[in-house]
Amino acid sequence: MVEWLKQGIAMNNCLGVAPIIKAEPTRGLVDEPVKLEIAHLVPNHQVTLHSQLLSEDDDRWMAYGHYISDSEGIVRVSQDESLGGTYTGQESMGLIWSMKLAPDNRQEMRLRKKNMTAPLTVTVSVYDGWISSNFDKDVVLASAVLERFYMAPGTTRLEFKEGRVVGTLFLPPGPGPFPAILDMWGGGGGLFEYRAALFASKGYAVLALAYTGHKDVPQSKEVFDPKLSYFEEAFVALNNHPKVAKGKVALVGLSLGVTIALLMAAELTNIQPKCVICISGTHLNMIWNGNADVIEDENEALSKVKFTEDGVMIWKYLSFPFTKVSKLIVPVDKIRCPLMIICGEDDQNCPAAESADEIKKMMKAAGNDHLLTTILYPQTGHLIEPPYSPHFRITKFKLHSINKTVRILWGGTTKPHADAQEDSWKKILVYLEKHLVHEHPVVIQSNL
Repeated sequence: MVEWLKQGIAMNNCLGVAPIIKAEPTRGLVDEPVKLEIAHLVPNHQVTLHSQLLSEDDDRWMAYGHYISDSEGIVRVSQDESLGGTYTGQESMGLIWSMKLAPDNRQEMRLRKKNMTAPLTVTVSVYDGWISSNFDKDVVLASAVLERFYMAPGTTRLEFKEGRVVGTLFLPPGPGPFPAILDMWGGGGGLFEYRAALFASKGYAVLALAYTGHKDVPQSKEVFDPKLSYFEEAFVALNNHPKVAKGKVALVGLSLGVTIALLMAAELTNIQPKCVICISGTHLNMIWNGNADVIEDENEALSKVKFTEDGVMIWKYLSFPFTKVSKLIVPVDKIRCPLMIICGEDDQNCPAAESADEIKKMMKAAGNDHLLTTILYPQTGHLIEPPYSPHFRITKFKLHSINKTVRILWGGTTKPHADAQEDSWKKILVYLEKHLVHEHPVVIQSNL
């Protein structure tokens, strides 16, 4: 059988019909599906499709699927089923969303793009037979390179510094004015731009806001003052930008960014966001004492933190059951704009699903629950990223307050979590268009 296969491959090569991978598009935005077809294979034969990328942190990510070519020697990834590998079933983007860190790589890291002007470069290869390891030692029958961008052509990236406010501004091509988004990540700190860049590629002006753990941002006590003045200044600066459609600004937050977005919508009477989108967060006022540290006293925290058998931290119970102290609860009953809540039912980092239920009760009692849209995803964890991003169930996390790196359980199961990321992104874009765009229609960027 092996000798026959070798002869078959050799015959194909002699006839000039060696296996080939057709990808459409080879260059596109990260949320665009790719159609993959492998042709000129031995008919009705086992092959392995393998994907790999090298991150900016020099981490090697990979995925693979086991397929059987049809009677014409073709594998159509969008139609055919993977019978094994890092994903199974009919999954057109399985080679992307099921990526894991390579076994010989350091583990429990996240894949987070830093340079928005360069693509994620994914190499897709096909191998003879069903293999699950040592890909670098096997013969590649064919390969193709995919370039996955967060920034569409013509999108502009600008470092933003106005007064105390620090961030990165992304602008779509054209004169504007554009509807805008103030984009806020979580308490891990720093400045992450990839979601903002992708929003901008859909036609929005987006400010990725730095507010903690950044060298140019004021100290926590100044940023997290009770009046939320830093965040109000950021909103006003974005709203007043010459390329922004004044009065057409939305808030998007993840994790701690949810707390801030809810506080802004509820407490800041001088701003009027058109809508708020909250991903994997709670209605607890986590910054009431002037800082964003989840753990200030390690010994005190250990009484509430739970651990898996492998010693991985579960932070959900740091804030659950919920407190009854009013100053620690965001007054969501004051919110007067549309509010979308997205969370995973298996979030092990914070009680997001339980919080969504409490928010619904509070808003119903206040008579403003007609503004609320809640979407819960089963078997989905905390880190709900843009579509086709890998699933990070457990990662290392730096606690700056105690200068210690710990292992955190975020939750989720890979396939349902990937589905949630794809579905929630589509729903977010529809929601923004409904509540933010109106007379300022965005131009959706597509293929590069």
